[in-house]
Amino acid sequence: MRHRKSGVKLNRSSSHRKAMFRNMVTSLFKHDRIKTTDVKAKALRSWADHLVTLAKRGDLHARRQALAIIREKDVVHKLFEQAPTRFAGVSGGYTRIVKLGFRPGDAAPISIIELTGEAPVVEAAVKDKDKSGKEKDQSEKKDQPAADAAADKE
Repeated sequence: MRHRKSGVKLNRSSSHRKAMFRNMVTSLFKHDRIKTTDVKAKALRSWADHLVTLAKRGDLHARRQALAIIREKDVVHKLFEQAPTRFAGVSGGYTRIVKLGFRPGDAAPISIIELTGEAPVVEAAVKDKDKSGKEKDQSEKKDQPAADAAADKE
């Protein structure tokens, strides 16, 4: 009897299953959504929710625990930077699974797992600043190459 044994085996060894879910959760936080089978998406939900909970806690120990699962430092940094604001008012349910249909090759049920919450908007326009932190005038910028050329001739 298999009573009280949680988690799915997915016909893989424990090390293969652990490596697969670590790669999948890394891809999920890097791209905000991934396409996979229904069963894998449902199992991935618990991994992702656990990592978001760690990121909302935000201390050093939580960051090191997340780094033990996600091996890419920039993904962990992005998660710890965005999660406290993105999931501030929510206590669970950080992922959404949308069923897409069946895969053409083997008719496996396919779904998209994605992070809920508002994705933070990245500012596209970056203003030029000089070393003192002040914004440069456009007129200074236009005159500067001419001044550099004159200085080179001397």
